[in-house]
Amino acid sequence: MSGASAHPMSAPAAKLQHEVWRLIRANDWAGAERVCRGLNAHYPRYAAGWHAASHVAIGCGSASDALSCIDRALGIEPQNARFLLQRARCLLALERPLDAAEAARAAQRLASADAALLDSIGTVLSQANDQPGALAAYDRASALAPDEARIRFNRATVRRYLGALADAEADYDRVIALQPDDYEAYKNRAELRTQSAEKNHVAQLETLLARGVPHWQGEVQLRYALAKEYEDLGRYEASFDQLALGAALRRQHLRYDVRVDVATADWIIEAYPGQPPAGDREQSPEAPIFIVGLPRSGSTLVERILSSHSALESAGELKSFALAIVHAVAKQSGRASLPRRELVARSAELDFAALGREYLERARTAGAPAGRFTDKMPLNYLYCGLISRALPGAKIVHVSRHPMAACYAIHKSLFKDAYPFAYDLSELGQYYVAYRRLMLHWQRTLPGQIHELRYEKLVADQPGETRRLLEFCGLEWQDACVQFHLNPAASTTASAAQVRRPIYDSSVAQWRHYERQLAPLGRQLSAAGIGLDE
Repeated sequence: MSGASAHPMSAPAAKLQHEVWRLIRANDWAGAERVCRGLNAHYPRYAAGWHAASHVAIGCGSASDALSCIDRALGIEPQNARFLLQRARCLLALERPLDAAEAARAAQRLASADAALLDSIGTVLSQANDQPGALAAYDRASALAPDEARIRFNRATVRRYLGALADAEADYDRVIALQPDDYEAYKNRAELRTQSAEKNHVAQLETLLARGVPHWQGEVQLRYALAKEYEDLGRYEASFDQLALGAALRRQHLRYDVRVDVATADWIIEAYPGQPPAGDREQSPEAPIFIVGLPRSGSTLVERILSSHSALESAGELKSFALAIVHAVAKQSGRASLPRRELVARSAELDFAALGREYLERARTAGAPAGRFTDKMPLNYLYCGLISRALPGAKIVHVSRHPMAACYAIHKSLFKDAYPFAYDLSELGQYYVAYRRLMLHWQRTLPGQIHELRYEKLVADQPGETRRLLEFCGLEWQDACVQFHLNPAASTTASAAQVRRPIYDSSVAQWRHYERQLAPLGRQLSAAGIGLDE
């Protein structure tokens, strides 16, 4: 007999295991590790001990040790769904989403009657980018526990990714009915569609804010939701007032110095002053296509157009190139962490062919398909010089839009973690100027290697701009590329709702409703030589 409960000493082992979990809840990771080590030394066939050890290892930052521990547990109890779920989490931490999804699906097959466990499995599947699998897990969990708000919220998120927007709204409505203080649900619901005079949530949002919100995070969520709904209804003054209040409150709770990001652009220009040396390395026909730029500039639209082509798949927003650089520099220098300026300088001394291979290996492990794919991480614009050296056959598409339109679109977005420059207009202007300076440098030093695609031109002439885009990428014309909104693939970006619609131009000049409020930003950009009549 191999189960934990069958062990003759399971009672004292269980007591030690409970102590491990108590220490974990107290964030005493050193104590938990010490007790767990003794537990597993004395009771090596007690599977739950190895399961606890896996959680401790994750908490201590060692995903590889965590995987080894949970594999010990599964060696004893191979059909334990919770152990399989933990294995999936370890694999996610090791950036192996395909393997993580496989482990989560195995857990799902064994957890058909446990709503909480199915909810957790759905979350791992969604993180591993198996959105249909996640939806199936959430559907089953919701059927088992129809009044569990968390499950409804999670299902709404995945429904939004998959384009089931009306169903997502129904789930958010139910979440709010069950848990009125889930303020993120209000914000997410507001973004699912254009609100109308006949159907909106303005009165509800105004009442909640007038009543007062106990936590700043909730107030920020509600103010962004109300700003979005006011804008949809044409109440532009009120919209910007709410946005300004929400953004200022968010900025108060960030530790960020824009000067470091501005200096980084100069350090990169200093490290990559000219064109790459001529090389004779073969350009693979399967080299990826990088879609770069600032967030909210139309990159998701371009990704959907390209990934609607039969010869190409989207790999989403991969962190793989940045991680490959950091790993390669650490290996070369023998130091795990370097100041950013030194990291940039050393990156110019790397073995670029090896860097390209490592990126592709990381991308495939992160879920990129075997064939040609797009990588839509916006901040890869920082690495254009490295990309051209490491992957000479890669295509780089830079998506941009009118400077004021780009800055306003960023400013009105509430990002989960990234882009801390978004919440203060002065900082946003400083960041934008540095971004433009770096992109102009890449255009000068990488002639013909970057396809410039303006959002406004794409909206005005989608067939023509799409044809030029496909030619640059070496792809034949396919009608599906102009019918991107019919693409059923999941989209997990902030534009997940918008990409389900045919191309539209309502956001091209949206910023002009706020010319008075954005005037200081306009003067800042103009003083830096950025024309606002572009």
